[in-house]
Amino acid sequence: MHLRVTFVAAARSSSLLAERFEDDRPLDQAGWDEVQRSAAGLVPLAASELRYCSPTPRSRATGDALGYAPLVQLALRDCDMGRWRGFTLGEAMAREPDAVDAWLADPRSAPHGGESLLSFIQRVGGWLDTRPVDDGSRIVAVAEPSVVRAALVYALRAQPSTYWNIDVRPLSTVTLTGNNRRWNMRLEAA
Repeated sequence: MHLRVTFVAAARSSSLLAERFEDDRPLDQAGWDEVQRSAAGLVPLAASELRYCSPTPRSRATGDALGYAPLVQLALRDCDMGRWRGFTLGEAMAREPDAVDAWLADPRSAPHGGESLLSFIQRVGGWLDTRPVDDGSRIVAVAEPSVVRAALVYALRAQPSTYWNIDVRPLSTVTLTGNNRRWNMRLEAA
């Protein structure tokens, strides 16, 4: 028994340099425009048996705009960044440079008072492993790029530090096939 989970990274709500931890802003105009340009390639995923999304406004709006009518999954929320919530990385670094360095160096640390990177990866992986498995089931999940990165690290059984080396662009997709014992990443032609 196996399933196919396709993650769609939410459209953007700000420029890359203005990205904030646990950003709960809605899609900006550029994000809406990106959804419209990408819709033809992403709308077919609405045929998936199960459709989910992160609880953020931009993930919900992306899923709705693509016709997925996704069910919000709290386990797909962004990493809990504690007192850094709403900060950019630069702002956190300006306020607490040693804490940011510790957080980037040790996946078990949570100097911000929130969730460690390791806990975040395990939470997202736990969600992945508990999806209903029917032979051939297809799932689509619209999520924050950070959630997609965490899912990939978990599925590939990579070192947590690999998280920092994965770039997930808005509206990009990646498919994982398998089940809770073994996951494979599947790249498909455009």
